[in-house]
Amino acid sequence: MTVILLRHGVSTSNAAHTLAGRSAGVDLTDRGREQAQALVQRLGSLPIEHIVCSPLLRCQRTVAPLADKLGIEPEPDERLLEVDYGDWTGRPLGELLSEPLWKVVQRHASAAAFPSGEGLAQVQFRAVSALREHDAALARKHGGDALWVACTHGDVIKSVLADAYGMHLDLFQRIVVEPASISVVRYTPTAPYVWRVNDTGTDLSTLAAVSPRRGDAAATGPVPGGETGNTASTDNGDAERPDSHAE
Repeated sequence: MTVILLRHGVSTSNAAHTLAGRSAGVDLTDRGREQAQALVQRLGSLPIEHIVCSPLLRCQRTVAPLADKLGIEPEPDERLLEVDYGDWTGRPLGELLSEPLWKVVQRHASAAAFPSGEGLAQVQFRAVSALREHDAALARKHGGDALWVACTHGDVIKSVLADAYGMHLDLFQRIVVEPASISVVRYTPTAPYVWRVNDTGTDLSTLAAVSPRRGDAAATGPVPGGETGNTASTDNGDAERPDSHAE
């Protein structure tokens, strides 16, 4: 089973350099709406069976054009909500840099808990549990492989990727997930495999189908030499830049 992890497009909070968290009124900017439309071209020809998304407006707006193209009704799942940043919600990122908790979030994320909010370890647990539950349900429904989309938020996706990599959550800030980027994880009975990270390109044709031969390779891991097909990772960036965990 292969899930496309989609971060929502650029939001009004991203543009304002504030931490939106679960603020209900945060929408996409004009650029974010352009990104949502571009997803139709990027993903619209793929055999996507299902779309799950965070209930927040910016995620719903991001998947709406693609869902209309595919004739799929997105399923909201509160376990894919943005981190509950508690008292940090709505504050400027520049202001948060001076908070003692900021360095904990960057360097010891597993211990980070936001005042009146939730901890990042809780976020990872709920998000990974949700994805595995949806993945298993789709496997039963389709009797095997299926390609599906989960649209959520930056820190949520990074925590899921850390789990798939087998990384400690304390290292998750080393992963970069930009607005409207695509990351891909294939879950198998033995282990998850990361196929793409922070992909903002256009050619995703390698995800259109998984042949029996490629399915076998994906189930057992990369073949000798590291060849796994035409997959790419563009994971790069500064782990401690001011917007590194801004949704």
